[in-house]
Amino acid sequence: MKNTKFNIDNIPVILFGESTEKVYLFIHGKNGCKESAADFAEIAVKKGWAVLSVDLPEHGERKQQKELCTPWVVVPEFKTVMSFAKKRWQKVAIRADSIGAWFCMLSFAADNIENCLFVSPVIDMERLIGNMMMWASVSEERLKFEKEIETDFGETLSWEYLDFVRKHPIDKWNAPTEILYAEKDTLIERDTVDKFVKQFGCKLTVAKNGEHWFGTPEQLETLARWTEALV
Repeated sequence: MKNTKFNIDNIPVILFGESTEKVYLFIHGKNGCKESAADFAEIAVKKGWAVLSVDLPEHGERKQQKELCTPWVVVPEFKTVMSFAKKRWQKVAIRADSIGAWFCMLSFAADNIENCLFVSPVIDMERLIGNMMMWASVSEERLKFEKEIETDFGETLSWEYLDFVRKHPIDKWNAPTEILYAEKDTLIERDTVDKFVKQFGCKLTVAKNGEHWFGTPEQLETLARWTEALV
């Protein structure tokens, strides 16, 4: 399968596939990279799609760059990528993992998206941050005072980030959306997903024995079947 690496502004991307009129933007999750799109691209390219995958800040080729993976950095970058895609392809769709889905909803709510595939999406970021604060026994008052707090589980709690999340709720999402949710997801509660599905008219598939990150052979087979049926 043909793939080409290049930059959109300073954003490293990889394009899978040949010349076509439609493209999927692939957005990886935490600790992923643009090459994470390869398995998805194997399916999508055979069905006539190109796949354009980007490195989030602090990921892939960007680990040494100064940009941080925060929404106020990512959203303007995503808008740049979307502008590039619209000029080159007639139809633009999205495939996103975990926090990548949340970044997409922040960035593309006003865009005409052909269809959207979310895997283990972070839907309610404020609730997730609240859970992490609880796990770390950090009060809101302490976070507001200290601004940033490192946790034992590798996440940095940030008052600025929480403040941004509260000021930018996901209250609009019109793209036809399919969600693959893992039955044993310990990060995203099922009731949060059900509420989002009902609010925005999405379709939900629950992967039995699945976890937030699809990694076992059984989980990857479930993901592949879901993708094959929907792309």
